[in-house]
Amino acid sequence: MHFNSLISHPADWMQGSGPHSDVVMTSRVRLARNLRGFPFPGYSQEHQRQELLRLARPVVEALPEMKDAYSEDYATLSKIRKQVLVERHLISREHAARGAGCAVVIDARQNLSIMINEEDHFRIQGIRAGLDLLNAWSLVDMVDNELSEMLPYAYDNELGYLTACPTNVGTGMRASVMLHLPALALTEQITPVIKAVGKIGLAVRGLYGEGTEALGNLFQISNQHTLGEKEHEIIASIERVIERVVSSELNARQKLLEDNPVTLRDHVGRAYAILRHAHILNSKEALNHLSMLRLGADMDLVPGCDRGVLDLLLLEIQPAHLQLRAGSELSMEERDLRRAHLTRTRLKDIPSPLEPPSSLPPETGTNPPSHS
Repeated sequence: MHFNSLISHPADWMQGSGPHSDVVMTSRVRLARNLRGFPFPGYSQEHQRQELLRLARPVVEALPEMKDAYSEDYATLSKIRKQVLVERHLISREHAARGAGCAVVIDARQNLSIMINEEDHFRIQGIRAGLDLLNAWSLVDMVDNELSEMLPYAYDNELGYLTACPTNVGTGMRASVMLHLPALALTEQITPVIKAVGKIGLAVRGLYGEGTEALGNLFQISNQHTLGEKEHEIIASIERVIERVVSSELNARQKLLEDNPVTLRDHVGRAYAILRHAHILNSKEALNHLSMLRLGADMDLVPGCDRGVLDLLLLEIQPAHLQLRAGSELSMEERDLRRAHLTRTRLKDIPSPLEPPSSLPPETGTNPPSHS
């Protein structure tokens, strides 16, 4: 599969469906694996990474799950195309910064990606829509078992899978969910929720992981420990926490609707107006307004608004996606112009938010005098 074919088809998880998809956008499970006899990528020389790539890439491409897959050596992948894959969460920012001796293989439906020579020799990632960690785990577990039959993993009977970073030793698994939490942010409950999640051993990060900002009220929650616990136990623990966060978000939405309906509708209405009529939009502004419009769609305040359209637009307005669409590198000002044009185009058929019942007191003044 060619790059353009991969990108032209929305991934399964971009369709805006799945368990709790009004709050949980995606679930991801990632496994870190290494091969015996090779130094970790960060400690290896280029010829060693190239040797491992020559050995491992054909094996990955031959997996049954990778039929008609997209496979690319980073030596031939442009900076913009790498960044598009980052924006789609198919590769990491760290992997995108690498070059010779690195590659990625992605299945046609973009549910599975395998990075070769990231921080570890393999990063095997499964992604699903909504709160669906178990199915994401089942996918990567099956692929992991297939690879382990053909390649010699670095494994210790006491420690488990050996990894470049000690925090990944053991299962080598990171499970994460991407949550949309606008009501908790609007009601100023987001900080206590994040602190509570952190106290029980989970990490809360921004849109693109560690060190990034939670733009558009989007937060990633993931496990921090991989040693001494079984994969199913980790997943069950995370899902219990996420269920509570989802419940808190839905309660906050209901409270907003009951206690501050005018304020809520104002946020949604302003977001709609700016996205439909602005001619200049930067990334942060667009993401935050799309967050409010998505909230309005989920609360039936914007009739006929398809959440899937908004979720796809969240990707299309990203800098690399805009530049890929344009076919060239763009300045920040050019991206802001194209981003605004794209949102106006994509949202032109979405009707205005519903008018609320009038909360104004009746007018009691006299009519103006007649000048007949």
